[in-house]
Amino acid sequence: MIFFTLEHILTHISFSVVSIVILIHLMALLVDEFVGLYASSEKGMITTFFCITGLLVTRWIYSGHLPLSDLYESLIFLSWGFAIIHMVPYFKKQKNYLNAITTPSTFFTQGFATSGFLTDMHQSEILVPALQSQWLMMHVSMMVLGYAALLCGSLLSVALLVITFRKIVDKSNNLLTNSFSFDKSQYMNMTKRKNILRNTSFLSSRNYYRFQLIQQLDHWGYRIISIGFIFLTIGILSGAVWANEAWGSYWNWDPKETWAFITWTIFAIYFHTRTNKNFESFNSAIVASMGFLIIWICYFGVNLVGIGLHSYGSFTLTSN
Repeated sequence: MIFFTLEHILTHISFSVVSIVILIHLMALLVDEFVGLYASSEKGMITTFFCITGLLVTRWIYSGHLPLSDLYESLIFLSWGFAIIHMVPYFKKQKNYLNAITTPSTFFTQGFATSGFLTDMHQSEILVPALQSQWLMMHVSMMVLGYAALLCGSLLSVALLVITFRKIVDKSNNLLTNSFSFDKSQYMNMTKRKNILRNTSFLSSRNYYRFQLIQQLDHWGYRIISIGFIFLTIGILSGAVWANEAWGSYWNWDPKETWAFITWTIFAIYFHTRTNKNFESFNSAIVASMGFLIIWICYFGVNLVGIGLHSYGSFTLTSN
C-alpha cells in the first residue's frame, strides 16, 4: 500500500511539473520578458526525470520485475527515455535544441499513460509465462529506449524539413522581388537604395541564422538517431535470442517482428542517404520523417491488433 501511494504521488508530481514546463515554454514564445524562465524549465525537466525514475524504481520493487510488462509501464519508460535525452545537452553545457521536442513528448506520453484509458493497468500484476524471462530487461528496455531516441531524432528531422521548405519559399519570393526591383531601379532615389541595403543585410543575417539552425538540427538529429538505431538493433537481436528460447525459432514474421524489421530498414536507409554529401540533410530528413510514423505503428498500432506471437502485446499487455 505504501509503495502504491508513493507511486501515485510521484506520477502526479512528474506530470504536474512537466505541465508547468510546457506552460513556461508557451509563455516564453508569446512574451519576450519570460525568456529568463528557460532556466527554470530545465530544472523542471530534471525534477520530472527524478520523479519518473523514482516511480519506475518503486514499481520495480513492489512488482518484483522491471516495469515494462504492459502499455502503461512502457509509456512511463518511454517518457523516462525522453527525459534522459533532454538532459544530455544540459549536462554538456550546450544550447539545448532538444527542449522543443523532448518536453512536449514527455508531456503527451505522461498524459496518455496517466489518462483514464489505462486505469486498469496502473496496478501491477503477475507476468504472463512468456514474459517471465531474464531477457525481458534486455530486450524491452533496449526497444523502448530505441523508440524514444528515434522519435526525437525524427521530430528534429521534421523541424529541419519545415525550416528548409520555408527557406525555399523565401528564396522564390526574393527572386520575384529582385526581378521587379531591377526593372524599377533607375527610378529609385538614394534613400530607397539605403533601405534596400539595410533590408538585404537583415535578410543575410536571418538566412545565416537559419543555415546554422538547420546544421544544428541535422547534427543533433543524426546523433540521436544513431544512438536509437544502436538500441533498436540490440533490442531486435536480443529479442531473436529470447524468441528462440521461448518458441524455438529466432524469427517468425509475426506483425510485431515484421514492423520492427521495417522500422530498422527505414533508418538503415536514413544512414545510406547520408552517404551522398550533396543531399545528406534534406533527403535523410525525409526518410527520418517517414520513420516517425513507422515507429508509432510498430510500437502502438500493432498492439491494437493483438494478433501473432506477440498477442500478449495488445492494448492490455505489451512486450515491447
